[in-house]
Formats: sequence, structure tokens, C-alpha cells
Amino acid sequence: MDMERLSALLRKVLMIAGGAALLALTLLATANVALRILRVPVSGTYEIVSFLGAIVTAGALGYTQKRKDHIVVDILSEKFPASVKRAVDGLSHVLMLGLFSIVAWQTFVYGERLRRTGELSETLKVAYYPFVFLVSLGFAVLALTILLDLLGLFLKKEETR
Repeated sequence: MDMERLSALLRKVLMIAGGAALLALTLLATANVALRILRVPVSGTYEIVSFLGAIVTAGALGYTQKRKDHIVVDILSEKFPASVKRAVDGLSHVLMLGLFSIVAWQTFVYGERLRRTGELSETLKVAYYPFVFLVSLGFAVLALTILLDLLGLFLKKEETR
């Protein structure tokens, strides 16, 4: 399996997980509000919503990068010639790749520390390192997507020559 197909598969799996987490988060928050009226709130809602929110965010990172759905301010760069734009994009991709690779790595290290120490959430006493590992995976998939975008930027340059 080539890197682009692997990346696409990982992005799709994470998006599905993020969508399911968003649905669960919405249902839980709605149920909790409704049950509060009856004075029987769901215990640990804040923790569960936090965990699910992390999955939603991590699940969307690579997918959003691939679709270029993030905010881009290009007031200055739109006036640059194509070669300068490509160089700026390349530098931007290299910096993002470095940053998000470090974030993925350090988040994984943090998750491993949580796993080793057996730290649990405050209210529900749930091990939350799996959620940290999922966030790390989300950042790793983002870094992989940026790497493939960077390679595509250079391959496009070679093709136009």
C-alpha cells in the first residue's frame, strides 16, 4: 500500500471516529441537560465530553489539512509570482511538518507516561491515556498529510519543467 492510500485510510478512520464522537457528545450533552431538569444529571458528563471533544478534534486534523478547509490569510502571498508562492508554501509545509511531528511525538510520550503511572480521571476513575494516544495519532496523521502535501509540491514543480 502506498503512502497516499495509507494516509487516506487513516484520515477516513479518524474522521469516522471523530463523527461518532461528535454524535455521542451531542447526545450526552442533550441528555444531561434534559435530565438536569428532572434533577438526575449524568455523572461525569464534563469528563466524557472532554474525552469525546479530543477525539472530534484529533479526528478532523488530517482530513481538514487534505481538503485545505483551514483558514488561510493570503493577502500578501496572492500577489507573489508562482515560484515565490511555491517557496513560501514549501517553507510553511516544512515548519508545519516539524511542529506537528513534535506535537505528535510529545503527546505520545505524555500518553505513555499516563499509561505507566496508571493515572485516572477524577470523577469516573477512567484511564484516559487511550484518548491521549488518539490525539497523538491525529497529529501524526496530520504530519503525514503535510509531508505528502510537501512532496506533492515538489513533484508538481518537477512535472511543470
